[in-house]
Amino acid sequence: MPAIRHALSTKREDDFAQWYQEVISEAELAEESGVRGCMVIRPWGYGIWERIQKLMDADIKAAGVDNCYFPLFIPLSYFAKEAEHVEGFAKEMAVVTHHRLISDGDKGLVPDPEAKLEEPLVVRPTSETVIGQAMSRWIQSWRDLPLLTNQWANVVRWEMRTRMFLRTSEFLWQEGHTAHADREGAMEETLRALEMYRAFAERALAMPVIAGEKPENERFPGAVATYSIEAMMQDGKALQAGTSHYLGTGFSKAANIRYQDREGEQQYCHTTSWGTSTRMVGGVIMTHGDDDGLRVPPTLAPHQIVILPMLREDDGDAALLAYCEAIYRELASQYALGEPVRVLLDKRAGKATQKRWGWVKKGVPLILEIGGRDASGGQVSVLRRDRLWNENAKADFRAMTRDDFVATAAGELEDIQSSLFSEAAERRDANLVRGIETLDQLAEFYGEDNRYPGWVELGWSKPTGAQLEQVVQTLKALKLTIRNTPIAAAAPSGTCLFTGKPAVETIYVARAY
Repeated sequence: MPAIRHALSTKREDDFAQWYQEVISEAELAEESGVRGCMVIRPWGYGIWERIQKLMDADIKAAGVDNCYFPLFIPLSYFAKEAEHVEGFAKEMAVVTHHRLISDGDKGLVPDPEAKLEEPLVVRPTSETVIGQAMSRWIQSWRDLPLLTNQWANVVRWEMRTRMFLRTSEFLWQEGHTAHADREGAMEETLRALEMYRAFAERALAMPVIAGEKPENERFPGAVATYSIEAMMQDGKALQAGTSHYLGTGFSKAANIRYQDREGEQQYCHTTSWGTSTRMVGGVIMTHGDDDGLRVPPTLAPHQIVILPMLREDDGDAALLAYCEAIYRELASQYALGEPVRVLLDKRAGKATQKRWGWVKKGVPLILEIGGRDASGGQVSVLRRDRLWNENAKADFRAMTRDDFVATAAGELEDIQSSLFSEAAERRDANLVRGIETLDQLAEFYGEDNRYPGWVELGWSKPTGAQLEQVVQTLKALKLTIRNTPIAAAAPSGTCLFTGKPAVETIYVARAY
């Protein structure tokens, strides 16, 4: 096959980090904002996030969870009541101390000393504390339980090393918060949310994940148990794409979230929290992107089909546009993946080839390029984004009759969705490594020359305390972390590589974002 001239200047295998940044730029997903660690999400990137919001919000509401909203600013005293929680976020908190600026000569605008707040306000890093205060007011009796809430919001965690969508000082997310009468109800909700995330990632993002429990050292601050979905990116690293936490009664005791049970006794509620964020967009990029840009799964694509008329600015354009508009109407009346087909007729001025490659880099699943001869012959030229090149290193356009394309478009979108998932699942499964039995073998596997190392499956004796900390430091020296203990894992056998004790669980170890 002749050499392909790709749309991006950087290939994944040459510099994955630079490739990632180039995809974001060339696909017009986001850009720098002028504030370190904060990004401007451009319409195409935000359109993908809106699709995530819409689909996941439906899943959340289907579970009986109600949306609400809580303030961006949280009194510092709320955090002070939960020592373990605040310690986990203290280094990332942005704090507001004044409510007014004044001009101070050469210094310009400065905080007004007379406008200092009586109590500092923390810019929301997560909402357990403020929602806990509300729950303490809303819950009085066992009849008020379970209380199931969710909010879509932005949060701020002051990051030192940032990367768009993956780790930013401000990001968008949803956070579910629920209260229950007992541990059983809270654990059921924790695992329900985890399964919701697993199913959503695989159904909507076409991103295979492994759902499981995080080790003790990776728990959310103040949680009794933390669960996650972990996805393998194309460079072999892990991405934590969603978490669900059983919080026990710790937050309830700090916020006095109590209820009167059926016998008239006061009991503390068991609470949960769970969340996903714009990090999912980063996961889509690194799971499905190629050397020509982004490939968006049809379920997520703001536009699933883009029609590109090859306009010449002459008398024939009117007839060509009429032909394209008729196809647009026919496609828009179709259903695919459970929703009306989302189709765009791109009538902007400019060369068709330039517009085509713009949409290729954005990852639109299907692109129709239609010229005057196509229109007069009842034809269309179809480019499928997940299969971009033919054996001659040319864009793989297929000539089809208009009627045939309209009749098969929905099925084609469904096939692209399943094909992207299958491709990612096959790549992941091929890079789940077993059979490593010593630390030396582990170090060798993750040596500098192994550029796409994948994840290692190991037996785990579930050490705690000082022994766990020693394991964490050993892994840190190799730039590794324990991702989770898969819920669906088979019963372990053999011994723990780190302690030599019999394995009681299976874990995955990997480098991660």
